[in-house]
Amino acid sequence: MKENMMQAVLLQEPAVRGQWNSLSTEMVPRPLMKEGEVLVQVEACSVNRADLLQRRGLYPPPPGESEILGLDFAGFIVQKAEDVENWAVTDRVFGIVAGGGYGRYVAVPASHLVSIPENMSFVEAAAAAEVFFTAFYNLCIVGELKPQETLLVHGGGSGVGTAAIQLAKNMGASVITTAGSSEKLERCLQLGADHAIDYHEEDFAARVAQITEGRGVDVILDWIGASYLARHVDSLAVRGRLVLIGLMGGAKGEISLAHLLTKRLRIMGSVLRSQSLEEKAAITRAFQDQVLPLFRENKLHPVVDRVFPVTAVEEAHEYLRDGKHFGKVVLSWQECGTQ
Repeated sequence: MKENMMQAVLLQEPAVRGQWNSLSTEMVPRPLMKEGEVLVQVEACSVNRADLLQRRGLYPPPPGESEILGLDFAGFIVQKAEDVENWAVTDRVFGIVAGGGYGRYVAVPASHLVSIPENMSFVEAAAAAEVFFTAFYNLCIVGELKPQETLLVHGGGSGVGTAAIQLAKNMGASVITTAGSSEKLERCLQLGADHAIDYHEEDFAARVAQITEGRGVDVILDWIGASYLARHVDSLAVRGRLVLIGLMGGAKGEISLAHLLTKRLRIMGSVLRSQSLEEKAAITRAFQDQVLPLFRENKLHPVVDRVFPVTAVEEAHEYLRDGKHFGKVVLSWQECGTQ
């Protein structure tokens, strides 16, 4: 039946590991709800670097999750399971998923939903979902960033970077960030960063030492990995925390373990996608309590770089891959005229 079908962006099979595999928009069955879930009509979702890895066969979804790309969504509830009491059909919601965000509909546990504030559009909510969840979880829960501490976050012009800068400043922390152009450096400063380092022109570790007068930073949000590992350990203050969320610079590195002992450092790995339903529900509750009010009060702002119709997903992926964006690249179903 047509009403049980939907459009979705699919990775064409078979995927070849490491290659830029093709995508196609096709009709597929709508996801089926389970107990405790709702069905959301997706109006927008964001493009994440994880999507680019998945289409290259380098980041498959966890077992049992949708093979459809997409780690976040923004839309409204069109159906709910009988045991769902706290949400209503037509409620505007956003959140993160382990897969399926590039579909016109997505089935989501009700405990993973966040209400879209009245002052945010679907596009803005999609731009906020994955990156603010990631920044909040890794800075506040894993990294335990505190007021008056100093954060180093690379790629201040990325989606997570723009979110981390704003969250850290709202917490009363200082922020050092890196970026690859004078324009991005200036925009990071406008977002609230205290210092912005051009990683093409300067050694970030030397600049961190200079800025902090040799003390180092308290938390590093690290999506680079191996190539920066030794310099990150050198850049941490006593009792500093390195939160590893990506491996863009490689998976194998070498450091002096003596620094970990003498400075009492912690190195922590973190992935949201593969966490259990219960863990994600707890993170969502904390996000609702601590972050959502800041959106409602206009203290946090999703940074939207460009919006593409879902039918232009190839162009959107290429745009993100080229790294010219500042903030989030968003896919919109509204611009496709799709019901």
